[in-house]
Amino acid sequence: MNMTHWMQEIINNDQRRAIPIMTHPGIEMAGNSIKEAVQSGVVHARAIQVINEHFPIAAATSVMDLTLEAEAFGCRIDFPQHEMPNITGRLVSGAEEIDALGIPDLTAGRIPYYLEAARLTADKIHDKPVLGGVIGPFSLAGRLYDMSEIMVAIYTEPDAIHLLLEKCTLFILSYCRELKRLGCSGVVMAEPAAGLLSNEDCIVFSTPFIRHIVSEVQDDNFLVVLHNCGNRGHCTEAMLQTGARALHFGNAINMTEALEQCPTDMLILGNIDPVGVLKQLPPNQIKEKVTSLLNDTAGFKNFVLSSGCDMPPNVPAENIKAFFEALNAFNGTRKVNL
Repeated sequence: MNMTHWMQEIINNDQRRAIPIMTHPGIEMAGNSIKEAVQSGVVHARAIQVINEHFPIAAATSVMDLTLEAEAFGCRIDFPQHEMPNITGRLVSGAEEIDALGIPDLTAGRIPYYLEAARLTADKIHDKPVLGGVIGPFSLAGRLYDMSEIMVAIYTEPDAIHLLLEKCTLFILSYCRELKRLGCSGVVMAEPAAGLLSNEDCIVFSTPFIRHIVSEVQDDNFLVVLHNCGNRGHCTEAMLQTGARALHFGNAINMTEALEQCPTDMLILGNIDPVGVLKQLPPNQIKEKVTSLLNDTAGFKNFVLSSGCDMPPNVPAENIKAFFEALNAFNGTRKVNL
């Protein structure tokens, strides 16, 4: 799929589109557990397809699993039945261990399952983009080194952290290339840990590594969507400098202010709170929140409605329905640009 044309069609159309990150409802609708979905490419792909069959999404997205690449490097992972996996312990500590750290291949850990899910989904869905999911370099490095420790080490051992980031980048790049080869039209790169950095530090410890990946894989047929739900507005410039043609913002940011900072030929996605709104509020209040966001962003043709992050497990079906009903009602008041 030509993603440049796809982006332009969205921007030129007066109808708002939605790309919520919402694989968990698909897992539940298919009758599977989270543990089954993150350990089986077939189950994972079926969850994505169920979402595509039931909701008017503009692109299909995979599970946002921030333990996947860390496990491939060797991190120990705990797998609850009905929650996302979590990392237990720390993999590397200090320059010597970083220097000795090997870069895994694409057979490590659960990578083959996620590649299988990408292939099966791309083979099944042809009328819209299929977006794989990858972690960002700094977020991966933080999981390998420990998040609290890396926030100190960027000042005390910057050369070692740069080496760790280089190794993370090489692995993420190889993963992105394989997702592209398997038929994905792009990736959502989750880099939430970069939101803990100042804009200046983000430009040093996140931006150049993402920019390298973007320069290698992004083209007319492959889009990088950079997600940073940790950005409160302080590091949007660092996100823009990556060269990613689409940015995905979390609910911590003012969406209209973010849109004002971004070029109009980029897609800007966000940012309904997935927990505080989509999971916890009743449907009528969800409609109000979605409608308010759509009205606030009505002057920005490059805005795409989304959740602020991955939708959590156990979001009521009527709440998801309310999200899309609010979108449909808003679009009903606008003329379609044919």
